[in-house]
Amino acid sequence: MTKFDIAIIGGGPAGATLARLIGKNFKVLLIDGKNDSENSFRKTCGGLLSPDAQKAFAEFDLTLPKEILVDPQIFSVRTIDLKNGAERHYQRFYMNLDRHKFDLWLESLIPDSVENFLGKCRKISRDADGTFRLVCKGNDGSEKIFSADKIIGADGANSIVRKYLYPDKKIRRYTAIQQWFPEENAKPFYSCIFDPETSDCCSWSISKDNIFIFGGAFAPENCRENFEKQKKRLEARGFVFGTPIKTEACVVLRPKSPFDICAGKDGAFLIGEAAGLISPSSLEGISFAVNSARILSEVLCSDTAAPNKKYSARLIPLRIKILIKVMKCPFMYVPLLRSIVMKSGIQSIKIASE
Repeated sequence: MTKFDIAIIGGGPAGATLARLIGKNFKVLLIDGKNDSENSFRKTCGGLLSPDAQKAFAEFDLTLPKEILVDPQIFSVRTIDLKNGAERHYQRFYMNLDRHKFDLWLESLIPDSVENFLGKCRKISRDADGTFRLVCKGNDGSEKIFSADKIIGADGANSIVRKYLYPDKKIRRYTAIQQWFPEENAKPFYSCIFDPETSDCCSWSISKDNIFIFGGAFAPENCRENFEKQKKRLEARGFVFGTPIKTEACVVLRPKSPFDICAGKDGAFLIGEAAGLISPSSLEGISFAVNSARILSEVLCSDTAAPNKKYSARLIPLRIKILIKVMKCPFMYVPLLRSIVMKSGIQSIKIASE
Protein backbone atom coordinates (compact mmCIF):
# COMPACT_ATOMS: atom_id res chain seq x y z
CA MET A 1 0.00 0.00 0.00
CA THR A 2 1.54 3.30 -1.15
CA LYS A 3 1.77 6.05 1.49
CA PHE A 4 1.43 9.75 0.65
CA ASP A 5 1.76 12.98 2.60
CA ILE A 6 -1.42 14.34 1.03
CA ALA A 7 -4.19 12.77 -1.05
CA ILE A 8 -6.39 15.12 -3.08
CA ILE A 9 -9.75 13.65 -4.04
CA GLY A 10 -11.10 15.42 -7.12
CA GLY A 11 -9.20 17.09 -9.95
CA GLY A 12 -11.47 19.97 -10.98
CA PRO A 13 -10.38 23.62 -10.65
CA ALA A 14 -9.97 23.26 -6.86
CA GLY A 15 -8.07 19.97 -6.78
CA ALA A 16 -5.94 20.68 -9.86
CA THR A 17 -4.96 24.11 -8.54
CA LEU A 18 -3.99 22.71 -5.14
CA ALA A 19 -1.98 19.86 -6.71
CA ARG A 20 -0.13 22.37 -8.89
CA LEU A 21 0.74 24.57 -5.91
CA ILE A 22 1.86 21.90 -3.44
CA GLY A 23 3.04 19.12 -5.74
CA LYS A 24 6.73 19.98 -5.40
CA ASN A 25 6.61 20.33 -1.61
CA PHE A 26 4.93 17.07 -0.62
CA LYS A 27 4.38 13.54 -1.82
CA VAL A 28 0.94 14.06 -3.36
CA LEU A 29 -1.69 11.72 -4.79
CA LEU A 30 -4.46 13.10 -7.02
CA ILE A 31 -7.53 10.90 -7.44
CA ASP A 32 -9.69 11.94 -10.39
CA GLY A 33 -11.62 10.19 -13.15
CA LYS A 34 -11.28 12.70 -15.99
CA ASN A 35 -9.30 12.11 -19.16
CA ASP A 36 -9.54 13.05 -22.82
CA SER A 37 -11.67 10.06 -23.86
CA GLU A 38 -15.23 10.46 -25.11
CA ASN A 39 -16.59 8.50 -22.14
CA SER A 40 -14.79 10.60 -19.55
CA PHE A 41 -16.68 12.34 -16.76
CA ARG A 42 -17.59 15.90 -17.76
CA LYS A 43 -18.82 18.60 -15.43
CA THR A 44 -22.38 19.76 -16.09
CA CYS A 45 -21.56 23.44 -16.53
CA GLY A 46 -22.38 26.29 -18.88
CA GLY A 47 -18.66 26.89 -19.36
CA LEU A 48 -18.39 30.61 -18.67
CA LEU A 49 -15.40 32.07 -16.84
CA SER A 50 -16.60 34.93 -14.64
CA PRO A 51 -14.61 38.10 -13.90
CA ASP A 52 -13.93 36.82 -10.36
CA ALA A 53 -12.50 33.59 -11.77
CA GLN A 54 -10.47 35.52 -14.34
CA LYS A 55 -9.02 37.59 -11.51
CA ALA A 56 -8.12 34.45 -9.56
CA PHE A 57 -6.12 33.14 -12.52
CA ALA A 58 -4.60 36.57 -13.23
CA GLU A 59 -3.17 36.56 -9.70
CA PHE A 60 -1.22 33.42 -10.70
CA ASP A 61 -0.10 35.14 -13.93
CA LEU A 62 -1.78 32.35 -15.92
CA THR A 63 -3.03 32.84 -19.47
CA LEU A 64 -5.58 30.62 -21.23
CA PRO A 65 -4.55 28.81 -24.42
CA LYS A 66 -6.78 29.62 -27.37
CA GLU A 67 -7.77 25.95 -27.78
CA ILE A 68 -9.92 26.27 -24.66
CA LEU A 69 -11.97 29.18 -25.97
CA VAL A 70 -15.04 28.67 -28.16
CA ASP A 71 -17.06 30.85 -30.54
CA PRO A 72 -18.73 33.21 -30.02
CA GLN A 73 -17.59 35.52 -27.24
CA ILE A 74 -20.79 37.24 -26.06
CA PHE A 75 -20.84 40.60 -24.29
CA SER A 76 -24.34 40.70 -22.83
CA VAL A 77 -26.74 38.44 -21.00
CA ARG A 78 -30.41 38.28 -22.00
CA THR A 79 -32.19 38.16 -18.64
CA ILE A 80 -35.72 36.76 -18.80
CA ASP A 81 -38.32 36.83 -16.01
CA LEU A 82 -41.04 34.43 -17.11
CA LYS A 83 -43.34 35.23 -14.19
CA ASN A 84 -43.40 38.99 -14.78
CA GLY A 85 -42.91 38.83 -18.55
CA ALA A 86 -39.91 41.14 -18.30
CA GLU A 87 -36.72 40.99 -20.32
CA ARG A 88 -33.53 43.03 -20.06
CA HIS A 89 -29.99 42.87 -21.39
CA TYR A 90 -27.01 43.40 -19.08
CA GLN A 91 -23.39 43.79 -20.09
CA ARG A 92 -21.21 40.96 -18.80
CA PHE A 93 -17.54 40.11 -19.21
CA TYR A 94 -17.59 36.31 -19.21
CA MET A 95 -15.20 34.18 -21.27
CA ASN A 96 -16.92 31.45 -23.28
CA LEU A 97 -14.92 28.23 -23.08
CA ASP A 98 -15.00 24.46 -23.39
CA ARG A 99 -15.30 23.39 -19.76
CA HIS A 100 -13.86 19.90 -20.24
CA LYS A 101 -10.81 21.20 -22.13
CA PHE A 102 -10.43 23.84 -19.43
CA ASP A 103 -10.36 21.17 -16.70
CA LEU A 104 -7.82 19.08 -18.63
CA TRP A 105 -5.64 22.15 -19.15
CA LEU A 106 -5.60 22.81 -15.40
CA GLU A 107 -4.52 19.22 -14.81
CA SER A 108 -1.75 19.59 -17.42
CA LEU A 109 -0.16 22.27 -15.21
CA ILE A 110 0.31 19.84 -12.31
CA PRO A 111 3.98 18.87 -11.81
CA ASP A 112 5.05 15.35 -12.75
CA SER A 113 5.96 14.67 -9.11
CA VAL A 114 2.23 14.33 -8.33
CA GLU A 115 0.95 10.78 -8.78
CA ASN A 116 -2.39 10.62 -10.59
CA PHE A 117 -4.85 7.76 -10.04
CA LEU A 118 -7.50 7.66 -12.76
CA GLY A 119 -10.65 6.69 -10.91
CA LYS A 120 -12.80 7.42 -7.85
CA CYS A 121 -12.44 7.15 -4.10
CA ARG A 122 -15.10 4.75 -2.82
CA LYS A 123 -14.39 4.56 0.91
CA ILE A 124 -12.50 6.51 3.56
CA SER A 125 -11.42 5.18 6.93
CA ARG A 126 -8.73 5.90 9.49
CA ASP A 127 -6.11 3.58 10.94
CA ALA A 128 -5.17 3.49 14.62
CA ASP A 129 -2.17 5.76 13.99
CA GLY A 130 -4.39 8.45 12.42
CA THR A 131 -3.43 7.67 8.83
CA PHE A 132 -6.25 7.90 6.29
CA ARG A 133 -6.99 4.78 4.25
CA LEU A 134 -8.60 5.30 0.83
CA VAL A 135 -10.22 2.50 -1.12
CA CYS A 136 -10.35 3.52 -4.79
CA LYS A 137 -11.78 2.05 -7.96
CA GLY A 138 -10.02 2.77 -11.24
CA ASN A 139 -11.73 3.61 -14.49
CA ASP A 140 -10.55 0.19 -15.68
CA GLY A 141 -12.44 -1.53 -12.84
CA SER A 142 -9.39 -2.28 -10.72
CA GLU A 143 -9.34 -1.60 -6.96
CA LYS A 144 -6.44 0.00 -5.14
CA ILE A 145 -5.84 1.14 -1.57
CA PHE A 146 -3.79 4.22 -0.67
CA SER A 147 -2.90 5.83 2.63
CA ALA A 148 -2.17 9.47 3.41
CA ASP A 149 -1.37 11.66 6.41
CA LYS A 150 -3.80 14.32 5.17
CA ILE A 151 -6.72 14.21 2.74
CA ILE A 152 -8.31 17.01 0.74
CA GLY A 153 -11.90 16.90 -0.46
CA ALA A 154 -12.04 18.66 -3.83
CA ASP A 155 -14.74 16.36 -5.13
CA GLY A 156 -17.66 18.73 -5.57
CA ALA A 157 -21.25 18.68 -4.39
CA ASN A 158 -21.34 14.93 -3.68
CA SER A 159 -18.04 15.01 -1.80
CA ILE A 160 -17.23 11.69 -0.15
CA VAL A 161 -14.82 13.54 2.13
CA ARG A 162 -17.52 15.91 3.39
CA LYS A 163 -19.88 12.98 3.98
CA TYR A 164 -17.13 11.23 5.94
CA LEU A 165 -16.35 14.29 8.08
CA TYR A 166 -19.88 15.69 8.46
CA PRO A 167 -22.38 12.83 7.95
CA ASP A 168 -25.24 14.91 9.35
CA LYS A 169 -24.39 18.19 7.61
CA LYS A 170 -27.04 19.20 5.08
CA ILE A 171 -26.48 21.90 2.46
CA ARG A 172 -29.30 22.88 0.13
CA ARG A 173 -29.06 20.75 -3.01
CA TYR A 174 -30.39 21.08 -6.54
CA THR A 175 -30.25 18.91 -9.63
CA ALA A 176 -28.56 20.71 -12.52
CA ILE A 177 -29.85 19.41 -15.86
CA GLN A 178 -28.30 20.50 -19.15
CA GLN A 179 -29.01 19.59 -22.77
CA TRP A 180 -27.00 20.21 -25.92
CA PHE A 181 -28.73 21.01 -29.24
CA PRO A 182 -27.64 21.87 -32.79
CA GLU A 183 -27.70 25.68 -32.98
CA GLU A 184 -30.92 26.69 -34.73
CA ASN A 185 -31.50 30.10 -33.14
CA ALA A 186 -31.20 33.03 -35.52
CA LYS A 187 -28.38 34.63 -33.52
CA PRO A 188 -26.10 33.23 -30.78
CA PHE A 189 -26.92 34.52 -27.30
CA TYR A 190 -26.39 33.96 -23.60
CA SER A 191 -29.40 34.06 -21.29
CA CYS A 192 -30.28 33.86 -17.61
CA ILE A 193 -33.85 32.72 -16.88
CA PHE A 194 -36.02 33.08 -13.78
CA ASP A 195 -39.17 30.97 -13.64
CA PRO A 196 -40.55 30.43 -10.11
CA GLU A 197 -43.25 28.17 -11.51
CA THR A 198 -40.61 25.50 -12.19
CA SER A 199 -37.66 26.42 -9.93
CA ASP A 200 -36.69 28.84 -7.19
CA CYS A 201 -33.20 28.93 -8.71
CA CYS A 202 -32.08 30.01 -12.18
CA SER A 203 -31.55 28.54 -15.64
CA TRP A 204 -29.15 29.49 -18.41
CA SER A 205 -28.42 29.11 -22.09
CA ILE A 206 -25.25 29.67 -24.07
CA SER A 207 -24.16 29.22 -27.68
CA LYS A 208 -20.86 27.39 -28.32
CA ASP A 209 -19.36 26.43 -31.68
CA ASN A 210 -22.73 25.91 -33.41
CA ILE A 211 -24.14 24.17 -30.34
CA PHE A 212 -26.92 25.61 -28.18
CA ILE A 213 -26.72 24.58 -24.51
CA PHE A 214 -29.66 24.98 -22.16
CA GLY A 215 -29.59 24.07 -18.49
CA GLY A 216 -31.02 24.91 -15.12
CA ALA A 217 -30.97 24.06 -11.43
CA PHE A 218 -34.12 22.42 -10.08
CA ALA A 219 -35.33 20.95 -6.81
CA PRO A 220 -34.57 17.19 -6.98
CA GLU A 221 -38.24 16.19 -6.82
CA ASN A 222 -39.80 16.29 -10.32
CA CYS A 223 -36.66 17.97 -11.65
CA ARG A 224 -36.88 16.53 -15.18
CA GLU A 225 -40.58 17.32 -15.44
CA ASN A 226 -39.95 20.95 -14.44
CA PHE A 227 -36.99 21.17 -16.82
CA GLU A 228 -39.16 20.13 -19.76
CA LYS A 229 -41.97 22.42 -18.63
CA GLN A 230 -39.60 25.38 -18.57
CA LYS A 231 -38.38 24.54 -22.07
CA LYS A 232 -41.97 24.71 -23.33
CA ARG A 233 -42.42 28.11 -21.71
CA LEU A 234 -39.22 29.37 -23.34
CA GLU A 235 -40.23 28.11 -26.77
CA ALA A 236 -43.15 30.53 -26.52
CA ARG A 237 -40.56 33.31 -26.19
CA GLY A 238 -38.68 32.27 -29.31
CA PHE A 239 -36.16 29.75 -28.01
CA VAL A 240 -35.42 27.01 -30.57
CA PHE A 241 -34.37 23.68 -29.06
CA GLY A 242 -34.86 20.88 -31.58
CA THR A 243 -33.68 17.33 -30.84
CA PRO A 244 -31.10 17.14 -28.04
CA ILE A 245 -27.65 15.74 -28.85
CA LYS A 246 -27.08 14.78 -25.22
CA THR A 247 -28.48 15.30 -21.75
CA GLU A 248 -26.36 15.55 -18.61
CA ALA A 249 -27.06 16.17 -14.95
CA CYS A 250 -25.30 16.59 -11.62
CA VAL A 251 -25.91 17.75 -8.06
CA VAL A 252 -25.18 21.39 -7.27
CA LEU A 253 -25.07 22.98 -3.83
CA ARG A 254 -26.54 26.36 -2.91
CA PRO A 255 -25.53 27.59 0.56
CA LYS A 256 -28.05 29.59 2.59
CA SER A 257 -25.47 31.19 4.88
CA PRO A 258 -21.71 31.32 5.59
CA PHE A 259 -22.34 28.70 8.30
CA ASP A 260 -23.00 26.14 5.57
CA ILE A 261 -19.30 26.25 4.68
CA CYS A 262 -17.35 23.21 5.95
CA ALA A 263 -13.57 23.71 6.21
CA GLY A 264 -12.68 20.22 7.44
CA LYS A 265 -11.12 18.86 10.63
CA ASP A 266 -8.58 16.42 12.07
CA GLY A 267 -6.17 16.48 9.13
CA ALA A 268 -8.88 16.48 6.46
CA PHE A 269 -9.73 19.63 4.48
CA LEU A 270 -12.46 20.72 2.06
CA ILE A 271 -12.03 23.14 -0.84
CA GLY A 272 -14.27 24.44 -3.60
CA GLU A 273 -17.85 23.19 -3.83
CA ALA A 274 -17.00 20.25 -1.56
CA ALA A 275 -16.72 22.87 1.19
CA GLY A 276 -19.99 24.50 0.08
CA LEU A 277 -18.11 27.36 -1.56
CA ILE A 278 -20.34 28.29 -4.49
CA SER A 279 -22.32 31.45 -5.15
CA PRO A 280 -25.96 31.07 -4.02
CA SER A 281 -26.97 33.84 -6.45
CA SER A 282 -25.30 32.75 -9.70
CA LEU A 283 -24.01 29.22 -8.89
CA GLU A 284 -20.53 30.39 -9.95
CA GLY A 285 -17.94 28.19 -8.27
CA ILE A 286 -14.63 28.37 -10.16
CA SER A 287 -13.40 31.52 -8.41
CA PHE A 288 -14.18 30.00 -4.99
CA ALA A 289 -12.48 26.75 -6.03
CA VAL A 290 -9.26 28.45 -7.10
CA ASN A 291 -9.13 30.87 -4.18
CA SER A 292 -9.82 28.22 -1.53
CA ALA A 293 -7.12 26.00 -3.09
CA ARG A 294 -4.64 28.88 -2.98
CA ILE A 295 -5.45 29.58 0.67
CA LEU A 296 -5.05 25.93 1.66
CA SER A 297 -1.76 25.63 -0.25
CA GLU A 298 -0.36 28.56 1.73
CA VAL A 299 -1.52 27.00 5.00
CA LEU A 300 -0.05 23.57 4.20
CA CYS A 301 3.27 25.03 3.06
CA SER A 302 3.55 27.22 6.16
CA ASP A 303 4.26 24.17 8.35
CA THR A 304 1.84 25.44 11.00
CA ALA A 305 1.10 23.23 14.00
CA ALA A 306 -2.67 23.68 13.60
CA PRO A 307 -3.42 23.68 9.84
CA ASN A 308 -7.15 23.03 10.17
CA LYS A 309 -7.63 25.96 12.55
CA LYS A 310 -5.53 28.28 10.39
CA TYR A 311 -7.29 27.24 7.18
CA SER A 312 -10.72 27.84 8.73
CA ALA A 313 -9.64 31.33 9.83
CA ARG A 314 -8.20 32.13 6.40
CA LEU A 315 -11.55 31.25 4.80
CA ILE A 316 -13.32 34.16 6.54
CA PRO A 317 -13.08 36.47 3.47
CA LEU A 318 -14.72 33.78 1.32
CA ARG A 319 -17.42 33.26 3.93
CA ILE A 320 -18.08 37.01 3.88
CA LYS A 321 -18.32 36.87 0.10
CA ILE A 322 -20.90 34.08 0.39
CA LEU A 323 -22.84 36.25 2.87
CA ILE A 324 -22.86 39.13 0.37
CA LYS A 325 -24.16 36.77 -2.32
CA VAL A 326 -26.88 35.55 0.07
CA MET A 327 -27.93 39.16 0.67
CA LYS A 328 -28.09 39.70 -3.10
CA CYS A 329 -30.41 36.73 -3.65
CA PRO A 330 -33.74 38.41 -2.74
CA PHE A 331 -33.21 41.01 -5.47
CA MET A 332 -32.79 38.20 -7.98
CA TYR A 333 -35.18 35.54 -6.72
CA VAL A 334 -38.08 37.29 -4.95
CA PRO A 335 -40.46 38.01 -7.87
CA LEU A 336 -41.60 41.43 -6.62
CA LEU A 337 -38.07 42.70 -5.94
CA ARG A 338 -36.78 41.25 -9.20
CA SER A 339 -39.60 42.96 -11.09
CA ILE A 340 -38.75 46.31 -9.51
CA VAL A 341 -35.06 45.94 -10.35
CA MET A 342 -35.70 44.93 -13.95
CA LYS A 343 -38.35 47.60 -14.54
CA SER A 344 -35.99 50.26 -13.19
CA GLY A 345 -33.49 49.42 -15.93
CA ILE A 346 -30.57 49.91 -13.52
CA GLN A 347 -27.31 48.77 -15.19
CA SER A 348 -29.19 47.37 -18.19
CA ILE A 349 -28.24 48.15 -21.78
CA LYS A 350 -30.40 48.82 -24.82
CA ILE A 351 -29.96 46.56 -27.82
CA ALA A 352 -29.98 48.56 -31.05
CA SER A 353 -32.36 47.31 -33.74
CA GLU A 354 -30.83 46.51 -37.12
